[in-house]
Amino acid sequence: MSFKKETPLANAVFWAARKGNLALLQLLLNSGRVDADCRDSYGTTALMVASYSGHYECVKELIMQGADINYQRETGSTALFFASQQGHNDIVKLLFEFGASTEIQTKDGGSSLTVACQYGRSEVVDTLLKNGANVHDQLNDGATALFLAAQEGHVNIIRQLLSSGAKVNQTREDGTAPLWMAAQMGHSEVVKVLLLRGADRDADRQDGSTPLFKAAFKGNNGVIEELLKFSPSLGLLKNGSTALHAAVMGGNLKTISLLLDASANPTLPNKNNELPADLTKNDRIRRALRPQLVNGGST
Repeated sequence: MSFKKETPLANAVFWAARKGNLALLQLLLNSGRVDADCRDSYGTTALMVASYSGHYECVKELIMQGADINYQRETGSTALFFASQQGHNDIVKLLFEFGASTEIQTKDGGSSLTVACQYGRSEVVDTLLKNGANVHDQLNDGATALFLAAQEGHVNIIRQLLSSGAKVNQTREDGTAPLWMAAQMGHSEVVKVLLLRGADRDADRQDGSTPLFKAAFKGNNGVIEELLKFSPSLGLLKNGSTALHAAVMGGNLKTISLLLDASANPTLPNKNNELPADLTKNDRIRRALRPQLVNGGST
């Protein structure tokens, strides 16, 4: 947040709001020489600063002095957005008492709900949803509040959103679903919750990769274990690759071993997509590696 001010008095108001100096703030506002809605060159107001910094009494004073609760700075952010981002639930509730709107979006499509979900502010999410926030809010690229929570691994927020009607398989514009993103990031508990609530384990995105494939490439074994609980299949992609290929490409020997143990018939590039059951584990790993070495590591 910028604190570039236009006048010395405005500078003092912003300083008081940032530091939580209520006495100085009251003195300046009561002087009649500076407006409660004074702002910097980016449109940041003292109310936004106090909300971001978590100073309840300063926020209340600015509101009582006539500050515009729903004013948007250059980026589109409001006081509610900043309070939600920082997890100041008492201030969020106060702003709602005086008419804060949950419908205002930033230039990238963000809302108070999306930013609270991204930053893991569970109490704020609950307050926002109770005050009319749209559980289907999404950024301009299609990333939903659920997607952002999955990306960051905020499992409690995911439960809140799903209980409020969030769509578990809604993708971003590039076809990436919350489950795929959680698998990539290694959030195994999130993966478990999403699967239990109906996430499509084998849904692929535009590049053809699935959550299992991506988890195998990244070596996220905890995620792989959760995915395999729902199906022992290693997931044959459109180009003939499997999660085992992904593990090979990623150089993850523990993951290769896990996948071979998990499936009696791991899908590999031979006639029947099977390996003989009497091969030792080392033989199976070498056999799995061989096609990748021949093809230069491509899938």
